[in-house]
Amino acid sequence: MIERRPFLQAFAHMVLLVGVTIVAFPLYLTFVASTQSAQQISQSIPMSLWPGSHMLETYRLALFGGELSVGSHVAGAAPMMLTSLISALVISIGKIVISLLSAFALVYFRFPFRTLVFWMIFVTLMLPVEVRISPTYEVVSNLGMLNTYAGLTIPLIASATATFLLRQFFLTVPDELVEAARMDGAGPMRFFKDILLPLSATNISALFVIQFIYGWNQYLWPLLVTTNEDMYPIVLGIRRLIAGESYTEWNVVMATAMLAMLPPAAVVILMQKWFVKGLVDTEK
Repeated sequence: MIERRPFLQAFAHMVLLVGVTIVAFPLYLTFVASTQSAQQISQSIPMSLWPGSHMLETYRLALFGGELSVGSHVAGAAPMMLTSLISALVISIGKIVISLLSAFALVYFRFPFRTLVFWMIFVTLMLPVEVRISPTYEVVSNLGMLNTYAGLTIPLIASATATFLLRQFFLTVPDELVEAARMDGAGPMRFFKDILLPLSATNISALFVIQFIYGWNQYLWPLLVTTNEDMYPIVLGIRRLIAGESYTEWNVVMATAMLAMLPPAAVVILMQKWFVKGLVDTEK
């Protein structure tokens, strides 16, 4: 029997509240700044912690672009968010598809040097795109993929982590399922489609959330392969808002940052149940 201790429960809840406050306060501060004017932010020290009256105006300017108070023009976040959305979807779905097929081949097919191939894939964990960025950029440039979705996504699609996780899950699938499928006349791809994919749904969902956020938050690689503003992702757009002018409209920057957080937050909220189940559920 578990003994209930009110003091320990209150202390645990207090620790949780402090943690939530530490995490949520910067987000609240960002939201408050996005509802005020640039003059209010720059003139009031410390900045007011109450929302202002310029929310609709600031978010319209951040989303669709327009003239700033200093006379310069700012590009809207809508096309940049679309670029980030397409890139994140292609990267996450591409990673999952390639990882599913590679893990399926490593577990269920017998071919020479199978273990060596797996370890060669696993070793690539030590070679992220930041390490091999110069040769990767040269290859992308020689293939004419600069300022294209292919250049933004293809070098980031392969994932040793997803391959490893799916391989480990496939190893837990009972051999009786394989034998039953073989006796029913199901071929390898039929077994893969009708049995493995449904069993892997929670794992795929967890990987999709992780890889979507990974693709959405890419900064260094898009910084190199995009020189056309039409191909800028939203993360790069936020950086340009800060460094583009001598006078920074912080209300527009904060509104753009809030808009940039919405798609990843929506993915996490909508797929939270599947995400948690895919990470912690052991009953397959």
